[in-house]
Amino acid sequence: MKTLKKALLSLLIASAMGAASTVAVAETDAGRITYAPTEAIDMVSSKVKASLDALTTGAESDAVAKLIKDALDASKEINANDKVDMARSRANNKLKSARNHLKQGSTQEAEQELRDAYKGFQDLKGLL
Repeated sequence: MKTLKKALLSLLIASAMGAASTVAVAETDAGRITYAPTEAIDMVSSKVKASLDALTTGAESDAVAKLIKDALDASKEINANDKVDMARSRANNKLKSARNHLKQGSTQEAEQELRDAYKGFQDLKGLL
């Protein structure tokens, strides 16, 4: 009887935890769009390429910085595994560095950082 009570109690606790678990009922919000890792990488790469193209055509530094910020925000959608996340973080650091170089007025360094970031994001596909 004692063993039966323990088994029933543990079963009750386990079922209660499963019913209230956020993982068990995890869904995306109604207005939120989720992307597959390759789609997210392509999206971010295109944003980085757009900011690089804007910089090379002579756009204003503020406009290019806004494009870089959009790419940084979009990179949060890339989530696959730890290796991809670490490589994404390194590419993000290149983007942040490019934005800082733009604020300081050194466009040559910013352009090189953007090229490195673009290559970094393209290399993420090999880690999937």
